[in-house]
Amino acid sequence: MTGFFVSLYVFNEDMKKNRIIIFDTTLRDGEQCPGASMTLREKLEVARQLARLKVDVIEGGFPVISEGDFTAVSTIAKEIKGPTIAGLARCVPKDIEAAGKAVAPAGSKGRIHVFLATSKLHREFKLGKAQNQIIKLAVEGVKRACDLAADVEFSPEDGSRTEPDFLAEVCQAVVDAGATTVNIPDTVGWAVPGQFGELIGHLHASVPEFKTGKAVISVHCHNDLGMAVANSLAAVENGARQIECTVNGIGERAGNAALEELVMALKTREDYYKNLKCGIKTKEIVKSSRLVSRMSSFVVQRNKSIVGENAFAHSSGIHQDGIIKKRETYEIMDPQDVGWGQTELPLTKHSGRAAMALRLKHLGFKLTDDEIINVFSRFKEIGDKKKFVYDDDLGALVDGQMTKVPETWLMEYVNVTSGNKTVPTATVRLRKPASGRSKKDTVLEDAGVGDGPVDAALKAIDRLTETQGTLKDYSLRGVSQGKDALGEVSLKVDFGDGELITGKGASTDVIEASAKAYLNAVNRHLSNCRRKKNSKKKTKGQP
Repeated sequence: MTGFFVSLYVFNEDMKKNRIIIFDTTLRDGEQCPGASMTLREKLEVARQLARLKVDVIEGGFPVISEGDFTAVSTIAKEIKGPTIAGLARCVPKDIEAAGKAVAPAGSKGRIHVFLATSKLHREFKLGKAQNQIIKLAVEGVKRACDLAADVEFSPEDGSRTEPDFLAEVCQAVVDAGATTVNIPDTVGWAVPGQFGELIGHLHASVPEFKTGKAVISVHCHNDLGMAVANSLAAVENGARQIECTVNGIGERAGNAALEELVMALKTREDYYKNLKCGIKTKEIVKSSRLVSRMSSFVVQRNKSIVGENAFAHSSGIHQDGIIKKRETYEIMDPQDVGWGQTELPLTKHSGRAAMALRLKHLGFKLTDDEIINVFSRFKEIGDKKKFVYDDDLGALVDGQMTKVPETWLMEYVNVTSGNKTVPTATVRLRKPASGRSKKDTVLEDAGVGDGPVDAALKAIDRLTETQGTLKDYSLRGVSQGKDALGEVSLKVDFGDGELITGKGASTDVIEASAKAYLNAVNRHLSNCRRKKNSKKKTKGQP
C-alpha cells in the first residue's frame, strides 16, 4: 500500500469530483459533546444558518435514540430547503426505519447514513463478528436503507484502524449494494496525515466507482491528536470528495474537524489544492460560529483559527506597521471574506421595534411577531441600562427567547446585599401564573444567604420553587463591548436525577443574569418532570 500518498490521485479538471462536498454534523456529532445539547428551536436556528452558509449536507441527528432527536431531524427535513438532510442509523432495521421516516419530509434531499464497525478491535471485542459476517450485515443494512431513501451513505466505524484490504472489500460491497457515499471515519482520532492519505488513496484505487465518480469517498476525522483538519486535507489530496466536519470543531471528546478551517484552507491555498472548490458562502462563517457558540454554550477560544477574536488581531509593532503598508504582509486572508468587518452602527434605547426587527432579520433570525414583541420589551430594558445595544446583545436577547420553556415561575424581583464585611444575602420574589384550578397568580418571596451573592440568590430560588439543584457548571461572558456590556450566564444544574439541565440568562447585572439562568433551568426541569409524568400516564393507560 506504499506510495499512494498525494501522488496517487491525479486531479482531473473535467471531473465533477473536483467539487468538495461539505457534510456538516454540528447537530449530531457536535451535540454529542457533553453539555452541548440544544433544544429543537435552537437546532432549527442553527440549521437555518447552515443553509445560509451553503453546506451541502446537514446531519440533523440520530433519530432512533430519542423522540427529541427524531423530531429534530424530521422538522429540519421539513423546514430547511437547499442542503441534503441526513439521519444517522446503526446497521439494524429499527434504526434504519426510524432514519428513513425522519428524513422522508426532505424527499429526494433525504439521506440515510448507516454505520457499522469494521476494525479488528471492534469486530472481536464489541461485535463478536467475523469479516464475512460484517460484510453481510453492512450489505443488508445498505439495501434496507436504499428501499427507504435514494441517497444512502455507509460508514465503516473505526475505518482508520481497519485492515486496508478488508476495508476496500467492505467499500466495494456497500457500493454494489447501492451506497452512493462511503465515509471513512477516523473515529478515535488515531490517524496521522501521511498514513491516512495513503489509506484513502488505496481505497480510491481499489474501488472503480470511486474513480468514475459513481460513488464518493468521504472522511470523518476526530481531533484527539489535534490532526483532524490535516487528516481531512490529506484525504482530499488522495481522492476524498466529501468532508464531514462541525462549526467551531465541536464534537465528541476533543471534537471534529473544524468546518471553517477546512473551507478556508481550500480557499486560501487553492494554488496547492489544484482548484478544488466547495460551495460554502464564506462571509457567513463568523456569524455561524457565533450562533453555534451561543446555542451550544461552548465559548470559542480567543486564538481559534478563523473565528477567534484574536484571529486577525495584531499587537506587534512590526506586524502593525506591515499591515498598514500592505495587509497581505501579515494576513493570508481578508477578515471580511469570513464575515469579520466594520462594526455596524449600534441601536439605542431610542430605536423603534421596526429598526430592531430589521436588524434581527439582517442577522439571520426568524422570529414570529409575538417573539419580536417579547424581544423588543427586553431590548428596551437593556437600552435603559446601557448606551448602545450591539449585534451580540441582540443575539443574547434572541437566545433567551429561544431557550424559553413553559414558565412555571417568573422572576419579579431580585435584590442582593454583599461585601467583604457582610454576609451575602439575596431577596427574591417569584410569580407562578394562574393555571388549572388556581384562578389567581401565586406570588412568593424569600431571602437566602450564601458564600456569595449568586449562591444566596440560587438558594432563595431553590426554597421558593421547592427544588434542590446542584450547580455543575457556570460560565459568564460579556457579549458586547464597553463597561456596560450585557452579561450572559450559561449554567448546568443537576436536580438529582443525573440529567444536566442547561439554563441561560442575560442582563447588564451579572447577579440578575445568574438568577435568570438558574430559574430558566428550574423551569426546564419542572417542565421535563411534567412531560415524563404525562408520558407514564399515557403508557400506563395503553392496552
